[in-house]
Amino acid sequence: MTLSLARRAERSPDRTAVVDISEGRLYAPAETVHEDRVSYGGLSRIVAQTAGALAERGVESGDTVCLVTRNRVASIALLFACRRLGATLAPISHRLTPTTVKRPFDALEPTLVVAEAAQRDLVRSIPFDRTVTLEQLADADASTVDTAERPSDADAPLLALHGTPGQPVVAFAPSTVEWNCISAIVAWGLSRDDSGIVLDPLSAPDGLFRTALPLLYVGGRLLLDRAFDPGDALTAIDHHVVTVLGGRAAPVRELAADENAGALARVERAICDQTVEEGATETLLEHGVSVSRAYGLLECPTAMSRTVSGPTEGDAVGRPVLDCRARLVDDGTVLEGAADGTLQLSGPVVADGYVNPADTGDAGGSREAKQEPESDAETRQGRGENGDGDEGSAAGSGDGSDGGEFTNGWFDTGDRFRRDEDGVYYRS
Repeated sequence: MTLSLARRAERSPDRTAVVDISEGRLYAPAETVHEDRVSYGGLSRIVAQTAGALAERGVESGDTVCLVTRNRVASIALLFACRRLGATLAPISHRLTPTTVKRPFDALEPTLVVAEAAQRDLVRSIPFDRTVTLEQLADADASTVDTAERPSDADAPLLALHGTPGQPVVAFAPSTVEWNCISAIVAWGLSRDDSGIVLDPLSAPDGLFRTALPLLYVGGRLLLDRAFDPGDALTAIDHHVVTVLGGRAAPVRELAADENAGALARVERAICDQTVEEGATETLLEHGVSVSRAYGLLECPTAMSRTVSGPTEGDAVGRPVLDCRARLVDDGTVLEGAADGTLQLSGPVVADGYVNPADTGDAGGSREAKQEPESDAETRQGRGENGDGDEGSAAGSGDGSDGGEFTNGWFDTGDRFRRDEDGVYYRS
């Protein structure tokens, strides 16, 4: 298989690809949407229309498109539209502040910024004046625009993802995106029969690489919600027979604590961030859910995983996933067997480097996927009543590392880990 939505649409055009469980418009051409569902054929048509609308606005191979929105069908369509054009999509988190939202643009030189109308206050702070709304993009007549699909060996990154404080910005080639999908499918046994809900923003690496893209890659069904609410999510899990969920600590904790948590019994597997508390994990296990803990960084969205069946084992992180090579280094020496040293990662699932290597600084480095406000309520609180609050509160302080470095085919995380005799890694 390849990272091509058109090919999946050819095989199963009527199969449901995305279910939007949010209220309000999907911002997709009306003829492609049946109620709240978008089929693979419909999604492919949205991608073609979106690619044409982007091309009409001058986007071409090698260009960058920034996207400021919550989780929408349009987010998925823009990714595949950029792939078709040979452009790079740079999702910008709507949880950034008016101050921190400027940081990704220090590294990116976008041709166009696409934003939902609800983010207009944040968009006003972006140092860029070529902006189009999702509504305008969806309503554009692009039927006459030729958008032949990019060559498979195109060099431009497909994705550029930023760290929690807005920096650094990391590039992912199409092949890297695809290998992350394959790795997730193998690690967690995902199949076309799965229906999954993503609890995290699609602007974050874990939201994209652990649930959303792998499910679409394998031909499954993806549920999207623009604003996470535990009650709504549990209702959707029950109504749509969700088999897979993926999330960070806050949303998983809220699901487990909700009075309707019994709906979790429908879920077969939960892909939880490494930071999910033991209490929430126990609730999932009590409902018969198979729980996998995933450890990842901005530069390597999923580096390790482990399945848990009871109380957590201290700081155990797990073993490397498919095609992620891990090693421990101390003073330049690669350590064998049981050891304690600095963790380095390599392989096709590791990002292709920083868009601007000089832009890592104190805000960059090996940022764990969890380091972001975990709810829109936390974001609003961090911004303050007028949206101009302390940037540290909303952006998160990171994991305290001194930053990572890509060198000689390896990513040096800068973080200390311990490895036992069985090859299991632990945070030191």
